[in-house]
Amino acid sequence: MADWQILTSLAAPTLALLLKPWINRRFENRPVLLSHWGHVSSFNYQQSDGTTGVVNTHSVVIRNAGRRAATNVRLSHKVLPDFNIFPPVEYQVKDVPNSGPDIVIPTLVPDQHLTISYLYFPPVTYADVNAGVRSDEGFATQIPVLLQPEHPKWRRVVERMLIFLGIVSLIYGLLEFGSFITAAVSSAGGRT
Repeated sequence: MADWQILTSLAAPTLALLLKPWINRRFENRPVLLSHWGHVSSFNYQQSDGTTGVVNTHSVVIRNAGRRAATNVRLSHKVLPDFNIFPPVEYQVKDVPNSGPDIVIPTLVPDQHLTISYLYFPPVTYADVNAGVRSDEGFATQIPVLLQPEHPKWRRVVERMLIFLGIVSLIYGLLEFGSFITAAVSSAGGRT
């Protein structure tokens, strides 16, 4: 028979040690800056006088997924072409010596999204424009975005229930294993 008091006194600190970094990161009040590239496009156009040209465009989406406002959000650039920020917010363009211009947004409140769209002409390409996103609190996490269909709500609910059942089964299995080990140690100690 397992001594549950001993088992829980051993399991509780171990679980706390393993879960503490995740819990701190998940629930602490700090900004979490995320960014990803939107579309990258190139358009051929013809002017009224018959000449043709090429226009390149791309966008960068930034979001504060944290619980606190991000301050002095800086979008660094090698070359700063014409751009538009949507929805409109207050910003400044500051030239950084030996680097390039930065778009500085004073505050990005929690769960705020901004899309910065760029318009430029060859020989400039999208690789020549952006050089990173950061704020006073740290660098933005660059997220690769893949297009995929959204699954129906019932499927997402079933997946979450199955994941929950799997976690509960795993915890139960670990507790039973701990009980088995405790019983084995107790019986081995009684034989000597």
